[in-house]
Amino acid sequence: MTAPEASPDSDRPAPERAATVGQGAAAEAYRVVARRYRPQRFDELVGQEHVARGLSGAIAAGRVGHAYLFTGARGVGKTSAARIFAKALECERGPAAEPCNACDVCHAISAGQDVDVIEIDAASNRGIDEIRQLRQNVAVRPARGRFKIYIVDEVHMLTREAFNALLKTLEEPPAHVKFVLCTTEPEKLPITILSRCQRFDFLTVDDDAIERRLSQIAEAERVAVEDGALRLIARRAAGSMRDSQSLLEQLLGCAVPSAAVSGGGAVSGGVPTITVAEVHGILGTGRDESIGRLVAAIAARDSAAGIAALDEAIASGADPGGVLEQVLAAFRDSLLASVGVEGRLLRQGRPGGVDLEQLGRSLGTETILAMLQILDHALSRMRTSLHGTAIAEMAVVRLSRLENLDAIAVAVERVAAAAALEPPREQKKKNPLIPAAAAASGPALVPVIDEPARDPAVDTGPTDCGPVDPAPPRSVVVTRDPVEAWRAATAALGGLAGDFAATATVVRWNEDELEVAIPASAAAAHSFLARPEVASGIGEALRGIVGRKVRYRLTPAPDPVEAAPVERKPRTQFSQSALIREAMDHPLVAHARTLFDATVRRVEPAASVSDDGGPAAE
Repeated sequence: MTAPEASPDSDRPAPERAATVGQGAAAEAYRVVARRYRPQRFDELVGQEHVARGLSGAIAAGRVGHAYLFTGARGVGKTSAARIFAKALECERGPAAEPCNACDVCHAISAGQDVDVIEIDAASNRGIDEIRQLRQNVAVRPARGRFKIYIVDEVHMLTREAFNALLKTLEEPPAHVKFVLCTTEPEKLPITILSRCQRFDFLTVDDDAIERRLSQIAEAERVAVEDGALRLIARRAAGSMRDSQSLLEQLLGCAVPSAAVSGGGAVSGGVPTITVAEVHGILGTGRDESIGRLVAAIAARDSAAGIAALDEAIASGADPGGVLEQVLAAFRDSLLASVGVEGRLLRQGRPGGVDLEQLGRSLGTETILAMLQILDHALSRMRTSLHGTAIAEMAVVRLSRLENLDAIAVAVERVAAAAALEPPREQKKKNPLIPAAAAASGPALVPVIDEPARDPAVDTGPTDCGPVDPAPPRSVVVTRDPVEAWRAATAALGGLAGDFAATATVVRWNEDELEVAIPASAAAAHSFLARPEVASGIGEALRGIVGRKVRYRLTPAPDPVEAAPVERKPRTQFSQSALIREAMDHPLVAHARTLFDATVRRVEPAASVSDDGGPAAE
């Protein structure tokens, strides 16, 4: 057990010290538990062993820095660690890894009266004037100790100007000055401050450590505690040692003698006892029996029983929000159990005899996740509403009426698996080469029309554009628009195929063969479209469009009759905007813009062309 903070009458029992309050001017004023049992050595820091090891090791090795940053949640020991660090540096028997807590310097620092250890509240001294005063005082040497130590609490509250004024001093203070900055919000500190400090992150204290410490304090205060009472306090403290000690302080004042609790069977005179009922009354929570009945009713989908259990908990003095928090904690354990977690992470035990692990396995993960979301939403609304009880009742009804989401998820998976095993229908096959947008925008396929059979030996060989199905028993007349089919098939290939396909002058169906006439002047287009790989791709695309494999043939066509040449204006009279429009209409320029994600900024006529003024795009 850790001894209370040293004081002139610390050798007297705690009840006697408390009894002296108000008995005279010399009597010591009563101090709360959080102050009387504040840690006085590094090994007394609960849950912060890594910090204690780092600070004491730095002192023992002679590697003490000039600036430290202590970060962490409220009540985890940041300021207490800063005072212990100051005592270890200033101790008359030090610097030492642990302060002696016996010399005058240690006593003065513990009482907050040492002139060389200055504690500053940055929340109320946050301006640039206060920091300027600090910079002036830094140059003054310590009065009696080795160092002048500044402990700045809630340092994130300083203004930007104050931080800027502190920068240089914090980076290069005099050799006799040490800074300890404490904050709960390190993200609000400028990076220039963070980079000048050695940072120690204080962890939230786990429930077991808080319960052990509270048990030590209760023993020192000569107060008995019912089983489970300290566990409730530790859970409510949420990792804050100071919050747990404040709650214990509140309960110490209303502890009743054990004789009143046990019905007269206790030791004569009775020992003050903290009961579970008193803890529930102070915290505004419901007894385990009520919470167990509420959780069981929700799991059984019994809204009426759930409302009755909630009303019973509220009637016994519980707060509606506190009850929902207990239900949320119970379903949290059920959630962890539903995914296979076991051991110490399951903290709620068996409230009211309800097996939370079995409950999690029966409800399923998806259902419990939905329940936790409903509870979280209800708690958020209750913080800003005047109708907390009604919101709690609404949450209970919604939880009780929630469907089994795991069963629904399994049913959906089975339907999806059955659909995946079903053989695909022929008419729903799609060619992967045809873009979905092109297929959707094109006209609907027209059913093919059977014709009388013809001699299979006639025209059954491969065309110059690839093989076809051997010896079809019947020929068909395809009534799909030939121009649209040709454009969609070549567009599916991308690249230059669409540009070269646009040079065709005639596209028509000749029974089940697509004839495409290419002008003789478009030799490059004919050569490109006749390549085997291009022909194969167009054939596959046509097959997807028409619904069966068809042939297509490239045939020569006479050049279109050109209109009488129009006399062009001299190149010097072409405007730049007209040249850009003319260049953007060219198929090769359009393809280059798409390929390289480019744009036409300027067009200059080709140097080798002097009569027709042909543009050259840039």
